[in-house]
Amino acid sequence: MAGGRCGPLLTALLAAWVAVAAAEHEAGPEQAALPAEQSLVLPMTASNWTLVMEGEWMLKFYAPWCPSCQQTDSEWEAFAKNGELLHISVGKVDVIQEPGLSGRFFVTTLPAFFHAKDGIFRRYRGPGVYEDLQNYILEKKWQSVEPLTGWKSPASLTMSGMAGLFSLSGKIWHLHNYFTVTLGIPAWCSYVFFVVATLIFGLLMGLVLVLISECFCVPLPRHLSEHPERSGKSEDAQRAEQLQDAEEDRDDSNEEENKDSLIDEEEEKEDLGDEDEAEEEEEEEEEEDEDDEEEEEDSPAAGADVEQSGSPEPGPPREAREQAGPGDPHVAADAPVAEDALRQRRSQHADQEP
Repeated sequence: MAGGRCGPLLTALLAAWVAVAAAEHEAGPEQAALPAEQSLVLPMTASNWTLVMEGEWMLKFYAPWCPSCQQTDSEWEAFAKNGELLHISVGKVDVIQEPGLSGRFFVTTLPAFFHAKDGIFRRYRGPGVYEDLQNYILEKKWQSVEPLTGWKSPASLTMSGMAGLFSLSGKIWHLHNYFTVTLGIPAWCSYVFFVVATLIFGLLMGLVLVLISECFCVPLPRHLSEHPERSGKSEDAQRAEQLQDAEEDRDDSNEEENKDSLIDEEEEKEDLGDEDEAEEEEEEEEEEDEDDEEEEEDSPAAGADVEQSGSPEPGPPREAREQAGPGDPHVAADAPVAEDALRQRRSQHADQEP
């Protein structure tokens, strides 16, 4: 009785299990036929980032642990779906996996958005909302934004060096995580390792530079290398002598200028004195001329007075007659005239007397 009751129950359980298995087997191909929804956002890496140099692009820099980046994921996916209508490509960059690209674009905040048009990059500082992104492209608001040109351009040599530094820092960070997380080494041991590695690398680079300088630089002669201090002192002495010579030349020039100025002043004074003397001489000459004119005016009146007063007629001066000898013809000729004049004067005096 008990075995007859258990048999139908087991048969029912087996039938139910077979039906469920058959249903799963039939549903499996149908579910596999439905493809999973693919993202239209293209992940950018150091190997394919040059694609943004052609056409129009919008890039988003994010980190998986960033809450603000996670909030804009859905908006960014919706913007990428309409990328064909807007004739724009949409990409994203994980700064944890690609530190070199974050350094090339000099990303300092997350999330960060960039617009690229034929190799010209601009920073988009608006919200990562679908409508704002769409208006930014349709209305071409990017034209009013200053582009990243010169050394700031991600394609420049300067930013390529920055990308190398960021890549090196990313590798060091990954190595530090490998030491501390995977191997379980304490953090201070990892720091000591990096400090020692840095010192060893610096010493090796210094040795390389010394070898290069020894190979390519010409060594100085022995007499110059043994006496560098003397040459330095001689140079200082020459400089001091040059300074002294310059000061002496300045003093000489100042003395010459002072002498020239004194000579000029004396010449000016002499010129002024000569002018004054000339003026005085002119005044004296004028006064003498005036005196001569007055004497000439007075001389005729004096002659008339002498004639009226019975003065003797003019004759040769006594001194001239005394100096002249008895044989002088002028004296002999004037003697009768003088006698006649004396006679006339005596007769006039005799007539005038009563």
